[in-house]
Amino acid sequence: MPSPRRAVFLDHQSLDLGDLDLAPLHAQFDELLLHAATTAQQVAERLQGATAVISNKVLLDAATLAANPQLKLILVAATGTNNVDLAAARAQGITVCNCQGYGTPSVAQHTLALLLALATRLCDYNQAVKAGQWAKASQFCLLDFPIVELQGKTLGLLGHGELGGAVARLAEAFGMRVLSGQIPGRPPRADRLPLDELLPQVDALTLHCPLNEQTRHMLGARELALLKPGALVVNTARGGLIDEQALADALRAGRLGGAASDVLSVEPPANGNPLLAADIPRLIITPHSAWGAVESRQRIVGQLAENAQAYFAGQPRRVVG
Repeated sequence: MPSPRRAVFLDHQSLDLGDLDLAPLHAQFDELLLHAATTAQQVAERLQGATAVISNKVLLDAATLAANPQLKLILVAATGTNNVDLAAARAQGITVCNCQGYGTPSVAQHTLALLLALATRLCDYNQAVKAGQWAKASQFCLLDFPIVELQGKTLGLLGHGELGGAVARLAEAFGMRVLSGQIPGRPPRADRLPLDELLPQVDALTLHCPLNEQTRHMLGARELALLKPGALVVNTARGGLIDEQALADALRAGRLGGAASDVLSVEPPANGNPLLAADIPRLIITPHSAWGAVESRQRIVGQLAENAQAYFAGQPRRVVG
C-alpha cells in the first residue's frame, strides 16, 4: 500500500528558484519528492506510489489519472487548472485544489509599472542614454519622447475582480478616473460599460479577465480602432485576449500611444509571435513575470500547504471542478 501522504511535485522549479521556504509544504506529507521539471514521458513513472501530486503546468490527463488509481489529491500550484482533466479526476474521486489570489500585489504593481513605463517613455529614454544620445545633447536634458501624466486621465478596466480592483486603487492613487467595461459573455451590469462605449472614453486600458471562447480576441482591429489616438494598452491577463497581429499593426500605424504585455498567446514563444518583431514601436513585452515576486510565490507554497492540510483533515478547501 502506498503511504497515505506520499506526494510528488512534478515541476517545482517553475515556482521555486531556491529562494522559497518549502518547509510548510514538506510538513504536510510523510514524503515529498521534488522534481525540477517533468516531461510527458516521465509523468507516469514519477507518479507511481504517490497519493498526492503537485503540478504547476505539467499535464495530468485522463489516461495519466486512470493509470494511477492510488491518486487521491491534486494540488495545482496556480489558479488555472487547464492542465488537469477535471472531469476525469472527479470520476476517479480525486480532489483537485488550486491556489487563488496569491499574486494580486505583484501583478497589480507590474501592471502599473508597465503603464508608467509607457507614459514616461522609460524604455526609450533608457535606450537613448545607453546609445550616448544624452552625452551628445546640447542642453542638460533629453526630451525627445513625449511624456504624459496619468493624473487626470481615464483608465478602462476589463475585469474588475480582486486584481482589477487592486489596479483601480493604484490608478486612483495617481489621480486617474476609473471606468469598468462589460466582459463579453457575462450578464450585463449597470456599472459596466459595453466595449463600444468604454473604449472611446479611455486614455489607458488594462486587462484582468480570463481567456475563454467569449473573450478570445476581445480586442481586435475594430476595437483597437475605437480607442482614442494615443491610448495606452496593458495586458497582464492572457495573450489571446488581444489579436496580436492587429495590435502590432495599430502600433506600427501610430494609432496607439503604446502597449505593454506580460503575456503572449503561446508561451514560451518558441516559434515566434507577431509582437516580437523588431520594428514595432512603443511596445514593451515582459516574459509572464508579473506574478513572480518572491512574496507571491511564497504565498503559493503557503496555500499548497493549507490545501493539503485541509484535505487530510477532511475539510478540503479551494476545491475546483
